[in-house]
This record gives sequence, C-alpha cells and structure tokens, in this order.
Amino acid sequence: MPAGLLLYTAATPNGHKVSVFLEDLKAAYGGPEYDVEKIDISTNRQKEPWFIKLNPNGRIPVLVDHNRNDFVVFETAAILLYLQQHYDKENRFGFNKDADPDNYSELLQWIFFVHGGVGPMQGQANHFNKYAPEDIPYAKKRYTEETKRLYGVLEIRLQDRDYLVGPGRGKYTIAEPNVIAWIRFHKIAGIENLDQWPRVKEWVERATARPAFQAGVQVP
Repeated sequence: MPAGLLLYTAATPNGHKVSVFLEDLKAAYGGPEYDVEKIDISTNRQKEPWFIKLNPNGRIPVLVDHNRNDFVVFETAAILLYLQQHYDKENRFGFNKDADPDNYSELLQWIFFVHGGVGPMQGQANHFNKYAPEDIPYAKKRYTEETKRLYGVLEIRLQDRDYLVGPGRGKYTIAEPNVIAWIRFHKIAGIENLDQWPRVKEWVERATARPAFQAGVQVP
C-alpha cells in the first residue's frame, strides 16, 4: 500500500531540505510515512510533461499528499511550511501563528532570507565553481563572496543563540534544514571550510549530528 506522501526528489540541497524534515517528523511522531521517486535531473526528467503538470517550474522537489486529496506542493520553503502546518501538530519544529505570532514571523523571516539569498547565491557559486563549461573568474568571485557575506549574517544571528529561531537560545526548527542543506556543500561554492564563522560551524555540526538529519541526506 502506498505511503501517505510521495516525494519526487534528487540528492541536492533543495531535495535534502525536505527529506531531512520528513525524517525529523518520523523521529518525533513516528510518521508520516513517505515514498520517494528519484528524479535524475541530469536527464531533464523534471522537464517532462507529466512533471510539469505537478510543478510548472520543472524543478525538484515536489510533494504529493495522498492524505489530502493528492494535494501537490512545490518550492522547498512552501513544502517545509506545509509539512509543519499539517504534520507537526505539537509545533516541535515551528510555532503556532496565532498563539505565538512573533516567533512565527521570525521563522518566516529566516526561511525567506534563505529562499531569496543563500539558496540562489550559493547555487550560482556552486555552478560557476564546479559545473560551468567555462571558467569565469568574475562570476566565481561575485557569487562566492556573496555567499560568504550571507554566512556572516547567520554568524551575527547565532552570536548568543544555538538555533535561528525561538525564545532564549532558540530551538531546532524547519529553519535549520532549510539553510544547512546548502551550507553542507560549501566546498563546491569555493569555501574550503567554515572556520571564518565559528558559530555557524558549531551550529551546522550540531544540527547535522542529529540521526534524522543523517537519514534525510541519504535520500534518495
């Protein structure tokens, strides 16, 4: 019998964001169970007509929720927020927007910071440093330096915190896999180590040591 959720994904930062959080939910609640269909993006399978019907943007990951009339969700931040809304009933990885509106707002702020900053900037740094068919020093420098600046923003946020969001020193939320899934690949972006950002380095090590995180990055 198929699981309640179906995840179309690949072994990329964006794919890992969702699989890590699904494993977080399983560790916390025992579910939901999910099936995985691996998409080989090197063959442009995600551009085929059947996939475009699921996500007109032709990108992974995509989540299909069989528990809710086969509702389809694309864009990683939207998927994380959807899963937290519907499957994190005790708000272990987020905040109730009505009962705790300030922390909920801060969660959105850091998710959107990544969606508009770290993701696209490091994505370009990764491309020009490793995958581009020609060497373009200006592009490599531009996007690597901007990625470093964004890591610096995270360093400021973590000065007296263990996690990005939450009262006191914060708590582990969906904000963590949303950005750490990218930071794990810093070497591809031309950043050899995280020593320049000691608080970020410690935070990444803390989060990635979680068994659920380790399981999630093995998907697919």
